[in-house]
Amino acid sequence: MHFDDRLATVLRHRATGEAAARTQFRQLLDLLGARAEGTDESLRAAAWLRLGALGEMIPPRERAAMIAERGWRLHNPALAAHLAEDEPEVAAAALSRAEFTGKEWELLIPELPIRARGFLRLRKNLPEEAIQVLDRLGVSDRGLPSPVPSDGEKAVRPANDAGSDDPSSPGPEVFELSIMADDQKPARTPARTSTSPGGIGELVARIEAFQRARTDSSSSDDPRLPMGEVPTEASRAPLLGFAFATDASGRIDWADPRIAPMVTGIDLVNPSGIPDSRLDPAIPAAFATRRPIRNQPIALEGAEAISGDWMLDAVPRFTRPAGRFYGYAGKLRRRVPASKATGTTRQQQEADRIRQLLHELRTPVNAIQGFAEVIQQQLFGATPHEYRALAASIAGDSARMLAGFDELDRLAKLEAGAIQLGQGESEVGAVVRQQIDQLQSALRARLAGFVSRLSDAPCGVAIAPRECEQLTWRVLATLAGLAQGGERLGLELTCDTDQVILACELPVVLMETKDIYATALHSGSNTVSAGIFGAGFALRLARAEIRSAGGNLARIRDHLVLTLPRAEAQQENAGPDNKVNRIAND
Repeated sequence: MHFDDRLATVLRHRATGEAAARTQFRQLLDLLGARAEGTDESLRAAAWLRLGALGEMIPPRERAAMIAERGWRLHNPALAAHLAEDEPEVAAAALSRAEFTGKEWELLIPELPIRARGFLRLRKNLPEEAIQVLDRLGVSDRGLPSPVPSDGEKAVRPANDAGSDDPSSPGPEVFELSIMADDQKPARTPARTSTSPGGIGELVARIEAFQRARTDSSSSDDPRLPMGEVPTEASRAPLLGFAFATDASGRIDWADPRIAPMVTGIDLVNPSGIPDSRLDPAIPAAFATRRPIRNQPIALEGAEAISGDWMLDAVPRFTRPAGRFYGYAGKLRRRVPASKATGTTRQQQEADRIRQLLHELRTPVNAIQGFAEVIQQQLFGATPHEYRALAASIAGDSARMLAGFDELDRLAKLEAGAIQLGQGESEVGAVVRQQIDQLQSALRARLAGFVSRLSDAPCGVAIAPRECEQLTWRVLATLAGLAQGGERLGLELTCDTDQVILACELPVVLMETKDIYATALHSGSNTVSAGIFGAGFALRLARAEIRSAGGNLARIRDHLVLTLPRAEAQQENAGPDNKVNRIAND
C-alpha cells in the first residue's frame, strides 16, 4: 500500500527566499492541479493558503510564465477558478492550460469572473458543453469574421501545397483574383501574399463583412422599441422573473434579451423616473450605502409584460482591484399574492433569509478558523508558543460560532418544516438514565442534582437514537446548567399507552421568567452550558425538534413537560390535541 505524502512534504519546508518561493509555487501548482482524490482536506486547505501567500511574493508576469509551462497539467476546476481571480495574464495562462470534461466546464464557467470568461473564447478545443454555456452567458468572439466571397467570386485553390516550407510559396489562405464567367470584368478581391500575412486588403474585407453582418442582422439583442411585430409564443408566455444590471446611478443598463427593450433605462433609485411607481424606501437607502437588497417589493409601470408588483434581489458590484462601485446586479421576480401562494408561508420566507445570512457568515468565520489553525500548527514555519496559544483560542471561538450557526440553521429549517428528525427506534428510558448519571457528576460539586423517578416499562419512540439523545440532552442540560447551588430538581418519566411523558421541575431562575423560550439566561461559569445563545434558544430548538417528531414541549405551571409518541401508537395521537397539551392549554 502506497501513501501519497508529496503535499505534506512540500508544506513542511519554508520558502525563505525568492528562488525557493518560485520552486514551491511550481510544486503546489503541480500537486493542486491534479484531481482531488483521497487527499486530506486539511492538507489541501493549508496548500491553498500557502499558494496564495506565495502568489503575493511573485510578480504576475512570472506567475503567468510558470503556469504556461508545459511540465504540468491542470485538471482541478477549483485551481482554475482560483487562478482566474488573479491578474489578467495569470487568468489567461491558467484558462489556456485547463483540461476538463464538458460537465466540469459547464459547472465552472458560470463561477468564473466575467473578464476571465472572455479568455475562453480564444481557445479552439473547448467541448460543446462549454461553448453552449458561453453562448448562454453572452460571451462573444473578439475577432472580426472572415470575409465571405460574393456570389460572382470563386476562390482559387493555392498552387502550392499548404504544407510547403518554401517561404516564397503562397500559404493555405491566399486569395487570388476571381475568375469571372462570360468575360465579365473581374471583381477586386482582397489578396494576401506570403510577404504580408496580415494584409490590409484582408483586414478591410473582414471589417466590411463585420459591418455587413451587423446591418443585415434581424435578431439583434440590442434594446429597441417595439414596432408592432407579431408576438411569438415565447413573447406571449407570462414573465415570472428576469435578471438585470444597473449603472452606478441605479438605472437599468442590461437585462435579459427578451425583456431588455421594456426595462432598459428604468431608474430603481429615483421614483420620479417611473410614472406612478411605488418604491420601498429601503431600496434607495441600500443604493446609497452600497448594501445588498433582499426580498424588497417594487412596482413597475410600462409594458403589459412588466407592469405590476415585483420582488427585488440585488447585490452591489465593484471593480477590481480599485474597488470602485459601478452598479447593482440582481433579479426581479413576480410577487405572488398571499391568496395564490402555494406552500410558501411568511415563516418559510424568514427561514430562507436566515439560511442565506448564515451562509454569508460562515465564509469569513471558516477563513478565520483556517488561518488560526495554520498558525497554531506552524504550517508556515516556527511560531512562538504565545501566538500558538492565541491562535488555538481563536480557532476554538470560531468552532463555537460555527456550531451556533448550525443550531440557528437547524431551528430555521425545523420551524419552516424543511427537515424532520431521522426515523428509527430509541429507548427513552435508557437514554435519560445515562444522561442523568452524566449530569449528576457535574452538579455534585454545587450540591445540586436531580431527584428522578424513572419508569421501568419500555418507552420506545420512533426517532433515530442520535436524534433522541440530542433533544433530551438539550432539555436536561439546559435545566441543569441553570440550577443554583443546593437546588434539587424533581424529574419523572412515565410511559402512557400512546406516549412517553418526561416532566422536570423548573429551576428557580426559570420559574420567575414569564416566557422561558425568549429568555437570554446563560449558565454562567457552570460546566454544563445551554449554548452560546442562552437557555431560551436551546429550549426553543428542543421544542422544534420534539414537534417535528410528533410530540411537544410545554410549560405546565412550574414544570417543563416533554411528550413523545410511542413507537406503537398512531401519529395523530401525538399531535397538538394530546393529553398533556390539553392540560397546558387549560
